[in-house]
Amino acid sequence: MVGIADVARAAGVSKATASRALTGSGYVSDGTRERVLETAASLGYVASTAAVSLATGRTQNVGVVMPYISRWFFAEVLEGIQDSLLRHGYDLTLYDARPGTDGRRRVFDDFLARQRFDGLIAVGLEPSDHELERLIAVGRPVVSVVGASSETSTIALDDIHAARRATEHLIELGHTRIAFLGGGGSHWAHVDHTRLLGYEQTMEAAGLAPMHVSSPVSLPGGYAAAVDLLGDARRRPTGIVGTCDEVAIGAVIAARRLGLPVPSSLSVVGIDNHEYADMFSLTTLEQQPHAQGIQAAEMLLRQLREPDTPVIELRLHATLIVRNSTAPPAGVPSAAVGAAGSAALG
Repeated sequence: MVGIADVARAAGVSKATASRALTGSGYVSDGTRERVLETAASLGYVASTAAVSLATGRTQNVGVVMPYISRWFFAEVLEGIQDSLLRHGYDLTLYDARPGTDGRRRVFDDFLARQRFDGLIAVGLEPSDHELERLIAVGRPVVSVVGASSETSTIALDDIHAARRATEHLIELGHTRIAFLGGGGSHWAHVDHTRLLGYEQTMEAAGLAPMHVSSPVSLPGGYAAAVDLLGDARRRPTGIVGTCDEVAIGAVIAARRLGLPVPSSLSVVGIDNHEYADMFSLTTLEQQPHAQGIQAAEMLLRQLREPDTPVIELRLHATLIVRNSTAPPAGVPSAAVGAAGSAALG
């Protein structure tokens, strides 16, 4: 094993100077720092975490708390966080905080209190008042990916904008009977309800009647809700906005099984650009969870470097990706679509 003394000797500096250059804990000229770092890399030197912690008071570790690990959005965010932290030489500790479990209680009441990290990234937690209090009480910088707290810096999709744009797309195509699937589950309730609000505002602004069908935020949930909705010809819509792509894909599958071709009999649009969206040729509003993970990590690392960095809220706009799950409703001439849509949206 190569030690710091070997690096110092090869770089022609003292052990103290080599230590300052490698840990960033004190002043070293840029030229000397670069020479020490290059020497350490050429020798294959790996700094001891314990030694760095003693020298800097930092663990070089970031805690990540999330309610689900296997779901697409969370896995993408986690991968982005890890990519960024690895580039900066930080370790990552993952805390699984599934809602309603004893494990979640222990994460907030016990594990976070041990403070084995320099900062925290909370992903899609929607914490209770008690849990938020525990997060803040840790006394470390906290960044939220998807959140509504003024106590932490936040990066998230602008869910109102995404739902509005999804609904506007169907109105622009000439649809007037548009249903929203979602807004009824306990999972990710704030996001779900915010997207419902964006849909309702857009429908009302266009002089159209909202049609809300409650659905769990999942593919099976969207399928079951769509089967019930589409099976009743009296209230069947010509367009559906899914609260997320999984719900929207469930609606596409339900329509096909009921003999309703998509998009000639039913148009469906989702929000996310899930990894399955292209497979189902789903029109969707794309958010980029991997990029959000990178941005969250960079935001946290900046707070660690500059403790006086103010709390900020970054809301991202999703991009409309049009595929083959949306089209003008049957009987509406394509030439009339643009004019009708523009008139409805004012």
